[in-house]
Amino acid sequence: MRHLCLPFFRRITAISLLHRSLISCNLCHPETVSNHICKQWRAASTALNRHIQELSGPEQRLLNKLYAGLIGGQRASLAESITLVETQHPRKKELAQVLLQKVLAYRREQETHNGGQPLSFRVGLSGPPGAGKSSFIEVMGKMLTGRGHKVSVLAVDPSSCTTGGSLMGDKTRMTELSRDMNAFIRPSPTSGTLGGVTRTTNEAVVLCEGAGYDVVLVETVGVGQSEFAVADMVDMFVLLIPPAGGDELQGIKRGIIERADLVVVTKSDGDLVVPARRIQAEYTSAMKLLRRQSKSWNPKVVRVSSNSAEGIPEVWAKMQSYQRTMLGSGELQGRRQAQQKVWMWTLIQENVLAHFRHHPAVREALPHLEERVTRGHISPGLASDLLLKAFLSSSL
Repeated sequence: MRHLCLPFFRRITAISLLHRSLISCNLCHPETVSNHICKQWRAASTALNRHIQELSGPEQRLLNKLYAGLIGGQRASLAESITLVETQHPRKKELAQVLLQKVLAYRREQETHNGGQPLSFRVGLSGPPGAGKSSFIEVMGKMLTGRGHKVSVLAVDPSSCTTGGSLMGDKTRMTELSRDMNAFIRPSPTSGTLGGVTRTTNEAVVLCEGAGYDVVLVETVGVGQSEFAVADMVDMFVLLIPPAGGDELQGIKRGIIERADLVVVTKSDGDLVVPARRIQAEYTSAMKLLRRQSKSWNPKVVRVSSNSAEGIPEVWAKMQSYQRTMLGSGELQGRRQAQQKVWMWTLIQENVLAHFRHHPAVREALPHLEERVTRGHISPGLASDLLLKAFLSSSL
């Protein structure tokens, strides 16, 4: 396959600008945008047209097939599209970005028809291992599909550090939901990323929304730094806590509790009802002492049982109340806009680090400096300074 003539960054910028102009065709009005910006817009359009012309026939047919199937709600097309954005192949990564820009344009058009409000509700779910996240998601998902919703679940499984493989256990635990035609479950390996919340997770959310799923559930591996990442890609962050797990308030980081919009005490049935009530009371008191994230919403603490489905409708009612409150105040839209900037800088950091690691000057000096650091001849700080100096001097 032929490589494109323009640098990848310029091509993607062109794609983004052109699709934005297709949705807002009045952007080049002289009262709102300068002539200089209009010229840049037209140049971006020309660059994109040149880029599309350079796509091979099979590539064009693949993208058209995926896009048509995706917006038509075909689960097979959605699965294939997510596989495309997860790939590490350079050329396929470029094709994935073209597909994503088309889906973003389609989604913005749909939101415009909806009065500028999001058509989907993104919920992040986390909690310690054994909290019953998969059981909760299955019962909740079945209830939502029964009420006419389309539910997608992006479940992250820990990967092997040796082979990179994953057991993909979440899909096997959600047996009923995985057979539901109005649900889509995508288990993804973490691939060595903390919590498994990566660029592809964020992009998979966009694809699920383009396929018409109005409830997107993102499940993380467990309690840790990854929860801060998932909280920066969802509308609502839900923390699931099991009862009778020891000193719960000491065992979970305060920062994570502060990010939670809703705390759900799971397994509230049988002999665990009393401990669950105690944990609910403890968290209700603790949440009053923490700094509020939102001016419009006070975090709630509820109890559920996935075995009997008791409390599940109440949890969804709380989630809907949160969504209405945040949409009414405009905070949800503002949160999504802020999240886009957070992820942009996150990706910049990842790409810059990858570029640094693969730079010829760095790769040449790295083995020698690593050996000197491990032997204690120089400090890690001095080694990093020398590597940065080698990178910058050869990049000028």
